[in-house]
Amino acid sequence: MNWIILIIAGLFEVGFTSCLGKAKATSGAEMYGWYGGFGFCLLLSMLLLMKATQELPLGTAYAVWTGIGAVGTVLVGILLFREPADFWRVFFIMTLIASIVGLKAVSAH
Repeated sequence: MNWIILIIAGLFEVGFTSCLGKAKATSGAEMYGWYGGFGFCLLLSMLLLMKATQELPLGTAYAVWTGIGAVGTVLVGILLFREPADFWRVFFIMTLIASIVGLKAVSAH
């Protein structure tokens, strides 16, 4: 169950970084709405990360949480913000995914 909580925490990390990107592209009330979404996602991500680390090793949980956030944020950037998706960028995203899966595979929990 803690791995599921950790994955959800990582997805909320993607949410708060995506909200930052959208806030940067807007102004006025819409910008504050995105910053509100940032705060909401940040709070949930941290609370879920704290919950997951009660049972999972801290180093592994943090690395997986960060990796999910990094991969997800890059994918959102490519799909929503039209960031480049060249060979090397995709290659290193794949190595990051392989590292996340590897950490899960060798974890004792």
